[in-house]
Amino acid sequence: MKETIIEFKDVHKSFNGLFVHNGINLSIRKGEIISLLGGSGSGKSVLLKELIGLLKPDNGEITVMGKNIVQMNEEALMELREHVGMVFQGAALFDSLTVYENVAYPLREHLKLTEREISERVAEKLYLVGLIGIERKMPDELSGGMKKRVGIARAIATDPSIILYDEPTTGLDPMTAQRINELIIDLQKKLGVTTIVVTHDLQCVKTVSNRIAMLYNGKIITVGTWDELLQSKIQVVKDFISGNICI
Repeated sequence: MKETIIEFKDVHKSFNGLFVHNGINLSIRKGEIISLLGGSGSGKSVLLKELIGLLKPDNGEITVMGKNIVQMNEEALMELREHVGMVFQGAALFDSLTVYENVAYPLREHLKLTEREISERVAEKLYLVGLIGIERKMPDELSGGMKKRVGIARAIATDPSIILYDEPTTGLDPMTAQRINELIIDLQKKLGVTTIVVTHDLQCVKTVSNRIAMLYNGKIITVGTWDELLQSKIQVVKDFISGNICI
């Protein structure tokens, strides 16, 4: 059993009196790929925002690398974020910056590197995601899949211990989505990072996950492998996997 690197303990979060999280409990192991599965509005993306301190839970604890981030001030959270890479839905590149400057952005924000070191790091990360020689291109010159890979290069620029993917295959055709799935697995193996994938894409879940956690009615209702989910006796899980409902 690998050590726990992230733990949610009885996490509650509501907006305008409506519960999004109603007692979330989840332990995430170092070096694994775990997918958070659930329908729109189930609180998957909120969980990621709580994890990096952009939102604070109403109650409960979130421990990352042995530290309770709920008690952290903004300075401590900024330091934590150096160890966490985030791949946003739609890549969220800066339209006015070149590919080079997009990938270099977190390096300038968090690390004290020379321009030569930044250049070397940008080239290294673009190579890892299969993009070479596009540093001077603007985001509007890239395909959807290329934008997503640039977003991943930016997320791994600071050599994080944890990578968070928010709907990494949304809006992509099946072939491009499969390339992104393979890249997620490849980077986890090469970099040894802990990976959290938020998605409702069952093909992505099936392809990349070591384990899967399903959110429903503000709680984690099951955690297991894909095969274990297929054998689940929980009706909501069975219906979701079979496509009979969208939770």
